[in-house]
Amino acid sequence: MASSALGPRVLLRRLREVMAEPEAAQQRLDKIVTLIAANMVAEVCSIYVMRPGNILELYASEGLKREAVHKSKLKVGEGLVGLIGEQAIGLSLSEAQDHPSFKYLPETGEEIYHSFLGVPVMRGGTVIGVLVVQNRTQRHYTDEEEEALQTTAMVLAEVMASGELKEMARETAIDVAQVRSHHLRVEALADGIALGHVVLHEPRVRIQNMIAESIPAEIIRLDEGVEQLRAQVDELLDGHDTDRTTDYSDVLETIRMFAHDKGWLNRLKEAVETGLTAEAAVERVQNDNRARMQRMQDEYLRERMHDLDDLSNRLLRILTGAVATASRTDLPQNSIVVSRNMGPAELLDYDRTKIRGVILEEGGKTSHVAIVARALGIPAIGLAVGILNLVDTGDEIIVDGSTGEIFVRPTSELQKSYAEKVRFYAKKQERFTALRDQPALTKDGQTISLNINAGLTVDMPHLHESGADGVGLYRTELHFMMAQRFPRLSAQVRHYQSILDQAQGKPVTFRTLDIGADKTLPYLRQPREENPALGWRSIRMAMDRPALLRLQARAMLIAGSGQDLKIMFPMIADVQEYEMARDAVMYEHMFLAKHGHTVPRSLKIGVMIEIPSLLWQLDQLLPLVDFASIGSNDLVQFLFASDRGNPKLAGRYDPLSPAALGAMRQIVAKAKQHNKTVTLCGELGGRPLEAMGLVGVGLTSMSMVPSGVGPVKAMIRTLDQAKLWKFMEPLLSSPVHSLRGDLMEFAQRNGVEI
Repeated sequence: MASSALGPRVLLRRLREVMAEPEAAQQRLDKIVTLIAANMVAEVCSIYVMRPGNILELYASEGLKREAVHKSKLKVGEGLVGLIGEQAIGLSLSEAQDHPSFKYLPETGEEIYHSFLGVPVMRGGTVIGVLVVQNRTQRHYTDEEEEALQTTAMVLAEVMASGELKEMARETAIDVAQVRSHHLRVEALADGIALGHVVLHEPRVRIQNMIAESIPAEIIRLDEGVEQLRAQVDELLDGHDTDRTTDYSDVLETIRMFAHDKGWLNRLKEAVETGLTAEAAVERVQNDNRARMQRMQDEYLRERMHDLDDLSNRLLRILTGAVATASRTDLPQNSIVVSRNMGPAELLDYDRTKIRGVILEEGGKTSHVAIVARALGIPAIGLAVGILNLVDTGDEIIVDGSTGEIFVRPTSELQKSYAEKVRFYAKKQERFTALRDQPALTKDGQTISLNINAGLTVDMPHLHESGADGVGLYRTELHFMMAQRFPRLSAQVRHYQSILDQAQGKPVTFRTLDIGADKTLPYLRQPREENPALGWRSIRMAMDRPALLRLQARAMLIAGSGQDLKIMFPMIADVQEYEMARDAVMYEHMFLAKHGHTVPRSLKIGVMIEIPSLLWQLDQLLPLVDFASIGSNDLVQFLFASDRGNPKLAGRYDPLSPAALGAMRQIVAKAKQHNKTVTLCGELGGRPLEAMGLVGVGLTSMSMVPSGVGPVKAMIRTLDQAKLWKFMEPLLSSPVHSLRGDLMEFAQRNGVEI
């Protein structure tokens, strides 16, 4: 075997010629193994293909007995071929029969062959086959020969995946990750069902030319691409506060470290020197890295390998001139966007008339992109670990945002079943739409005010589409999070004016900035904290930086000139904090009036009750406020000291427990005693069963995701509130973990629609 790149390059070109011939798949495979054996000076060359059930089947061979083809099969992990398939690494042996994993298959006649060289055939880090050469004599295969075989296997994988062996795929039903069906059950982020086709947020680069015409020229292209990549990463870092130790900055620093890693660059150059183009070399090294990543047990190291994967994708786009994200492309109808993660602004870049669903490898229910997806009414699923290795652009896929299920390349029967489910879902939505102008009135005459949660201008059309009474919670921080720099007074005024204008006279309750914990601003310096959810966030930050609160208050007051304005403060822990925040707003109100500005026609200032300490200060607090809102998400997690973002704690503590419902009943009773309105703002209000429990303890106003208004209204109109409270009252003092089952039984027994 020649040590130069000439041999592999000639072999690769001849492989392409064979692939282009109009022959049956089996005939082409037979020619391929003959060609490789001759080039490698080997008596045997065999191709094993992964079949359903993780079985590697001999599909073509030069040198082994012909009757063994399609008969010889090895499970993954069984024999030398199975070991390669399991570990996704090459294996070079001068005496194969001495290896403890060797398994003799009598039908092959391979007992006369001693030396063995095998490499995995991989696509996207997944083993789809094994390529083997063997010799009679005991010999040591050189590094150059192993490199040549690995390069050949890479080309073979690309050819198989690109459809040049379509007949083989149909005949064998290759059990590769990107051919077979998959069913995942992960975390539901936004309700709804969508059937469509995969669109990768960061499209995979299709390498058109894998074989180098000039190796020196490809080395130059690679060097130039890496320099451009480094400059790109440096520019990203320079655009952020590098002194601020946020997770995003840490990721960028890691990517920059990899971009300057000499070992990575050397591996790329070595791959080019085998005869590959620069982009094919990146793909080759990337495949090796992905295979290693899948074998890693350490989560931190796996995450760092993800960063290297990200870096490789950036370099591939530079070398090929491919687009960065699919939002810049002409999307097909019924697109399901699949991404490792994305920001809310990136989702808003897409043509929303064509997007049917979103799947994220990382994003959880409280991520900001999930909030935007719910606002847009797009079914979304998160924490779908490994989904990017299972799908490719154009794959058929089903997203069930109600159950958190994903069906990749579903069967026709499953598609028909879900199509019927979509039609049923649409009929339900039509019925909810018919209730839009009907009052949310219980059977015993109790009116319940239903409002929506919002945080972006795209949310506002849902206010009128849903028939909601107003915006019970407007999260002002989302506007700040999507900005590249801190919004000036004029920008804030325009934003709040736009929200009030779109509300068309319906009430809007603006919550002041609730940043910190998982909600960070890229331009605002924040310290790293061990427990940020309980740390320097929200109103605490505003008290230490009063200019933030006063500037925002001034913008709201100007925007609301001549109108009714409602402002509330989050994360208040005691009465004095509320008084300080209220005084800051009133100072701005007096300042504007004194300087001739038109102030709001009415100003109501309220508080979010989400820190349990306020439960023992309600008699002192409520006389000072105009209204109150229960922040159920945080109140429940603080009551149970249970991080709502931790998947290991999901479902451990139920908001329909006697403790949580009892706390809310206490707030409702105290508010009634002090003649103050109280609204619940949180995920609970948008789910019919949970909303039923809230109405049961006396809540008469709730704010929720827009899609929850219809189902909750339908529930309310079938409910007798007094009868429910009579049922619930004794249960609130019971020692049970949850009242969920009891409430479900009540609903079924009394015909309540949930």
